[in-house]
Amino acid sequence: MNRDRIGFPDLFFFQPEILIRFDQRSVAVEGETEDAEKIFDEILSGELLQESHQRPGIIRSRIPRAQYVETIEQLKHHILRGDCYEINFCQEFFAENAWIDPLIVYKQLSDVSPNPFSCLYKLNDKYLLCASPERFLKKDGDKILSQPMKGTAKREQDWQIDAASKRYLAASRKDRSENIMVVDLVRNDLSKVCCEGSVKVEELCAVYSFPHVHQMISTISGRVRADMTFCEIIRSTFPMGSMTGAPKKKVMELIDQYEKTKRGIFSGAVGYITPTGDFDFNVVIRSIMYNEVSKYLSFQAGSAITFYSDAEQEWEECLLKAAAIKSVLGKP
Repeated sequence: MNRDRIGFPDLFFFQPEILIRFDQRSVAVEGETEDAEKIFDEILSGELLQESHQRPGIIRSRIPRAQYVETIEQLKHHILRGDCYEINFCQEFFAENAWIDPLIVYKQLSDVSPNPFSCLYKLNDKYLLCASPERFLKKDGDKILSQPMKGTAKREQDWQIDAASKRYLAASRKDRSENIMVVDLVRNDLSKVCCEGSVKVEELCAVYSFPHVHQMISTISGRVRADMTFCEIIRSTFPMGSMTGAPKKKVMELIDQYEKTKRGIFSGAVGYITPTGDFDFNVVIRSIMYNEVSKYLSFQAGSAITFYSDAEQEWEECLLKAAAIKSVLGKP
């Protein structure tokens, strides 16, 4: 049994006492027990974040490079035998006796890698500092959509080289096949909760640019059946296909067999549910997990493995995805 050294619970829901919603034009403050004006005044009078001494410790990989390459070859044998078509294999980077200020590190991570589904989540002594670019699932009225992300290419400083990197990703047969496999899986998941014939692919293998990488993203949507509850929707769609592979049940068995760390909150989801039943959840990737009591710091990175995967290239892709976090922790 793989070990989770951070210790977030498998499920946790709460109703916030204070809710602050903002967009480019306005800020709305709501409080359970205090009025909005008092909350706003307390925010304005609060102390600004001060830079503090960080000692993240020595960052190590749970899986040495040679063992990683060997594992990828074993996974490819499973694919060749027909056990699965694609598997998302992740590895952990970690530091023991790490001393960080989670608020400062989250601000630094957001500055280095601003992403649309970032979040700072604290539960007692456990912190999630998340700079996720990926949406898992959103419901708005009777419309539901998922935006799986598969396919990664490095950003370059020279704009011409960067544009060529983006074009290469868009044309990559390997990355497109990985993405399309996940799209098929998501279509199947959504068909379990949506009206017959309503599931469609709105955008297939589109390439979007983020601060450190280009990413290939597809959008799948449908109309949720009126009798579907939140629990039934999540039961049918979680865990997300982009972090498992296909077929989902078998690859989850292989993930448990070959990965060396229990994922815990990593590759899970953080989001919100409105009083009307709408919701929006991210995919927990590009994230630092930190246990303030044990001083254990962890972050994971992975990639989709198919029969055509090159183990050395997959290793480099993991390092690329972890680069922003390492730079924040002072370990470029």
